[in-house]
Amino acid sequence: MSDKTILRALAGEVLPTPPVWLMRQAGRYLPEYRATRAQAGDFLSLCYTPDLAAEVTLQPIRRFGFDAAILFADILLLPQALGPKLWFVTGEGPRMETTTTAAGVAALKPVEAIHDTLAPVYETVRILARELPREVTLIGFAGAPWTVATYMTAGRGTKDQAPAHAMKAEDRAAFGALIDKITEATIEYLSEQVNAGAEVVKLFDSWAGSLKGQDFDDFALAPARRIIAEMKSRYPGLPVIAFPREAGERYIGFAAATGADCVALDNSVDAEWAAAHVQTGGCVQGNLDPRHMVTGGQALVDETRRIVQAFSNGPHIFNLGHGITPEADPDNVTLLIETIRNG
Repeated sequence: MSDKTILRALAGEVLPTPPVWLMRQAGRYLPEYRATRAQAGDFLSLCYTPDLAAEVTLQPIRRFGFDAAILFADILLLPQALGPKLWFVTGEGPRMETTTTAAGVAALKPVEAIHDTLAPVYETVRILARELPREVTLIGFAGAPWTVATYMTAGRGTKDQAPAHAMKAEDRAAFGALIDKITEATIEYLSEQVNAGAEVVKLFDSWAGSLKGQDFDDFALAPARRIIAEMKSRYPGLPVIAFPREAGERYIGFAAATGADCVALDNSVDAEWAAAHVQTGGCVQGNLDPRHMVTGGQALVDETRRIVQAFSNGPHIFNLGHGITPEADPDNVTLLIETIRNG
């Protein structure tokens, strides 16, 4: 039996205390992260400097003793590796050269060309595989194709993903070709992370909730199924976490439909509901509202205990319903972990 509690939960074991890690656990809420980012000079330099990217990945492990570390990178490094220019605007976030036509999709680089750009990411994984404590699980990740496509079509994050929806409506074949290209590249990207030492991979579909009906099936569910099937074919036994954020009722059956070992839940769904309808299909991850990491106090303790109790009859990995925010107080993270581990 593995001494890594994350792997045990992903294998379906019901543990008396759920393992815990947090999305974006390496980030601006930590002073040591801010110092390392300043040393790097800018965000992309941080992502592409393996020693520094490994350092910020390790920082929350040292401070909090999480049960898993997730590779520090950005979901837009993969589309950048396909050719579009990427830059970050301070205080505003990423900007990307757009891909909105069939010709634009055709002009993207061949999938096999991504590794030249992404080689530093793989080196970060190798460093982490050597330096993480033995009991800590190393998670690799990528953005899911739909979410990556929303950035590639808009050139930035949007509230309603309108440019992706527009391309999908105007030229579904071209949009499907874009999804296929991202899917193929994602398989190769995740494979190299596993080759470098990642023990689990996670697919982040941050904007899955804006897809409805057949579009959800075609652009959220089907690509995840294809990626997971190929990863499991290449790496039998590899656990995969899927996060179709704000999928709502579509969380039900998502693991079975895609082959995922665990479904990560956002905080818009109730834990008791998810235990009754989603956890019946296997491990779930989540789903504390990230605002509690800012406000803390008894409300944090009470809600954490409620979620732990709701999921106590099945395999569960404790996490937030979305990434920790820059305003979070590290002391509240400590309180969260103490509450989970000490009851």
